Amino acid sequence: MHACLGHHARIASLEHTMKGHPEVVDYLKQLLRGELAARDQYFLHSRRYEDQGLMALYERINHEMEEETEHADALLRRILFLEGDPDMRPAEFAPGKTVVEMLERDLVVEYEVRAALAAGMKLCEDHGDYVSRDILLKQLQDTEEDHAWWLEQQLGLIKRIGLELYQTSKIDKGHAAG
Repeated sequence: MHACLGHHARIASLEHTMKGHPEVVDYLKQLLRGELAARDQYFLHSRRYEDQGLMALYERINHEMEEETEHADALLRRILFLEGDPDMRPAEFAPGKTVVEMLERDLVVEYEVRAALAAGMKLCEDHGDYVSRDILLKQLQDTEEDHAWWLEQQLGLIKRIGLELYQTSKIDKGHAAG
């Protein structure tokens, strides 16, 4: 009988450890809303590039949208695992209309995401949630090493060669003839 009680106590203890710390879960929910907003902004921007015939930009930003969707998916799965109730409403965002506006606004989003991920990693560490921290670390690496770097590079190119030449370089020759 005592062994059975010990077994149930261990199971109850294990079940309790699956629940995430409320501060961590709430923060992951905020990050999820941010990733959903970034996804939607990239979605809109990619289609604007496509509409303007800037197929190289369309393809790159569409790829970024897919990565933001993967980030949101990882956060959603973690929130559910931690027994949280996800908030699937994207955060507010302000999309751009011109090429420069779209690139600049995407870069602002990436800087905001970078700061939020760094703060989230610290919060996760403070509460001993190293699995969530590692999920955020991977997303931080994508943000810094890929997304933000590429956007900074594009804006730098526009400053060096001018918008007209930049846009010309982003027309996919196969689509331009069609």
